[in-house]
Amino acid sequence: MLRTPSPVYDANARSGSRDLGDLPVWDLTHLYASDDAAELKRDLDWLEEACRSFAADYEGKLADLTGEAFLTAIHRHEKIENIAGRIMSYAGLRYYQLTTDAQRAKFLSDQQEKITIYTTPLVFFTLELNRIDDAKIDALMEANDDLARYRPAIRRIRAMKPYQLSDELEKFLHDMGVVGDAWERLFDETIAGLEFEVDGELLSIEGTLNLLTEQDRAKREAAARELAAVFAENIKTFSRVHNTQAKEKEVMDRWRGMPTAQTGRHLANDVEPEVVEALRDAVVAAYPKLSHRYYELKRKWLGLDVMQVWDRNAPLPMETTRIVDWDEATETVMTAYHAFDPRMSDIAKPFFTDGWIDAAVKPGKAPGAFAHPTVTDVHPYVMLNYLGKPRDVMTLAHELGHGVHQVLAADQGEMLASTPLTLAETASVFGEMLTFRRMLDNAKDDAEKKVLLAGKVEDMINTVVRQIAFYDFECKLHEARRGGELTPNDINALWMSVQAESLGPAFEFMPGYETFWAYIPHFVHSPFYVYAYAFGDGLVNALYANYEENPVGFQDKYFNMLKAGGSKHHKDLLAPFGLDASDPKFWDKGLNMISGLIDELEAMES
Repeated sequence: MLRTPSPVYDANARSGSRDLGDLPVWDLTHLYASDDAAELKRDLDWLEEACRSFAADYEGKLADLTGEAFLTAIHRHEKIENIAGRIMSYAGLRYYQLTTDAQRAKFLSDQQEKITIYTTPLVFFTLELNRIDDAKIDALMEANDDLARYRPAIRRIRAMKPYQLSDELEKFLHDMGVVGDAWERLFDETIAGLEFEVDGELLSIEGTLNLLTEQDRAKREAAARELAAVFAENIKTFSRVHNTQAKEKEVMDRWRGMPTAQTGRHLANDVEPEVVEALRDAVVAAYPKLSHRYYELKRKWLGLDVMQVWDRNAPLPMETTRIVDWDEATETVMTAYHAFDPRMSDIAKPFFTDGWIDAAVKPGKAPGAFAHPTVTDVHPYVMLNYLGKPRDVMTLAHELGHGVHQVLAADQGEMLASTPLTLAETASVFGEMLTFRRMLDNAKDDAEKKVLLAGKVEDMINTVVRQIAFYDFECKLHEARRGGELTPNDINALWMSVQAESLGPAFEFMPGYETFWAYIPHFVHSPFYVYAYAFGDGLVNALYANYEENPVGFQDKYFNMLKAGGSKHHKDLLAPFGLDASDPKFWDKGLNMISGLIDELEAMES
């Protein structure tokens, strides 16, 4: 039950150049002043004693507690979550700033081990909670309104009841968690330490991926081929990480009796498997009218007989190469947020002024972008690798949306603030949409409008089509791993089996592209996370259509949805908007919005 916060990690983030102005850096002193701060030692000592005394007071007694006593236990547990989360947030964020630094890696590992040891006595809490009779839980809730507020969190915990193991095994698995974390760190450190040489320049993975969005096609090709070469040199390491992680998951799932590899993620996301499958099937069925149709348009714009993988994110020929400095990016996003509702820009402001964003690309820094909620009495932190491409402005809008959501949800407290991943993408994608619409309204001419529309369609395809293809790859990977060890070539073949289907006939795939699964962090950090992007995009498209059709009162309903955090199921959150994600036709609304933008682009051709 103990929850230490995790970053909302966005691997699709891309970046691009220099002369960007004064880029912000995190001020982690809001968590702790240093890795040897007296407050850190104080909190570690408090945590060790708090866990010990919690177990002494409640183990074996949970079923006999009154409602008032049970509420006290929950409050004490939340305080433990808070302190453990604060320590791990500090250690993790400090590590992400420089993953290649041995001291920071050791500090993170040491804190993980200490907190795992300290919190092992708490494992009983979830186990005993799940053994209490439903009628007893209901009676306690009905008699105490303050306790009833925690019903959604308790319902999610009890959803794991059928898959619960013995007390001894659960404690063993809790202690073994640090081993799985070590494989994640190996992946992170390997990725961060990779070096790529393109046209005589030595680059990190961020800088190299960025070249795939360069106007110069030769430069894009050189970057793609160098990525393939370096991935190939390290493919045995990436294969070992994926094999080990997938096998560990298979063992866990088998012992717990989970019917599929995806079941645990669906439970964590508080979403029904049939809803996810309806989303997946709707997106796959829409490939021809979305990605296939768009990339055929792009092939013609680029004047190519066939597109290569290094053309997928290429700028359009009429697009001018432009560097957006940090001040302009900040003003663009903040203006869009303010125009929607001044409350939104007010919440976002301290991210820019108070050290809540770390923006620059630096050697050894973790790639991609994320928003980390930390704990409910501090604030979130946003990490970017900002290098000035126009799409980086959208990444900023995206991560800032996560941050605003996390700030608003914090009042729910540690047990209820955390939003399932499917809903965690709502505010981020909505923030992107606000920024895109603002930029589209301000377009100077049809050429600029076309570039903006095409960029948004590509972002949506990356968010919906690409992520569902990732999901299918993961499903195939975990299913295949159940049959035995997978060679790098086995994994490569699974990757390629979903690429042509999702991208369409406009593409040809260079030798070496089969290894491009290797750098996606979600597969290692959060198996099956990726469908949350498509869920969030579809949900936001439906929400934004609702906003355009019924703008009066929308902002208040939207803010209430974000403030709810994880305290409501997706059905209850969407009900005020007249939307229902469990309706299979729901997903068509979001997909039709993407298709409509492609219609606009096609109309501009005639």
